[in-house]
Amino acid sequence: MSAYLLGILFIIIHLFANNFIPANQIRRRKWLSFSGGMAVSYVFVYILPSMHREQQTVEVYTDNLTMESELYFVGLLGLLIFYGIQKTFKQVVQSQDNRSTLWLQIIFFTIYNMLIVYIVMASNVTGIQSVFYGIAIGLHFIAVAHDLWRENPKQYNLVGRFVIASGIIIGWIIGVFVTLSSFAQAMIFAFISGAMILNVLKNELPNEQHAHFPTFAFGVISYTLITFALKFFFEW
Repeated sequence: MSAYLLGILFIIIHLFANNFIPANQIRRRKWLSFSGGMAVSYVFVYILPSMHREQQTVEVYTDNLTMESELYFVGLLGLLIFYGIQKTFKQVVQSQDNRSTLWLQIIFFTIYNMLIVYIVMASNVTGIQSVFYGIAIGLHFIAVAHDLWRENPKQYNLVGRFVIASGIIIGWIIGVFVTLSSFAQAMIFAFISGAMILNVLKNELPNEQHAHFPTFAFGVISYTLITFALKFFFEW
């Protein structure tokens, strides 16, 4: 049941993401700073330790070929590929109209969201752990949706948000009904984690001019403490 509720939550977030962000400039800065702080915490206290844990799964399959860093290489590859694609988008902006670039980005992030949701669903999270996933990834999806909306608000609201929501539905269905090996899941997790780390540090980490540091620090500290508490009490 938790997987279904998470899927519905992620779909709602992408359909109505901009309704969650305050219109007031100061409140918007604080909201994005808090969200960015939680996203940065999620990277350092959950994603990186999880990659270390998943590396043990890879070692079972690679045996004597293991370098104890294969997943980190896959994560780096994910970061490199997604960074290259996003840089290409920026170059296309200079030579074509903004609408074409928006559609390239929408297709790109539809696949990106599909992979993220697949990993969440395939992990079979339940109870308090599903709340943890829902908050962290939900805020990340809001930031992604907001960035796409700023590119072309009219086109994104008319069609773009529904296309991206379809990617979430596809990832949801695959995660619930298709079972891949632990090795394949670990590789997908590492690849999309590299891309997520890039997007968090590049797009969600507020720059000095627009950041509200106390709110950012509160987001980092609060989410880190919550994560440590959950790991301690529930032995994640």
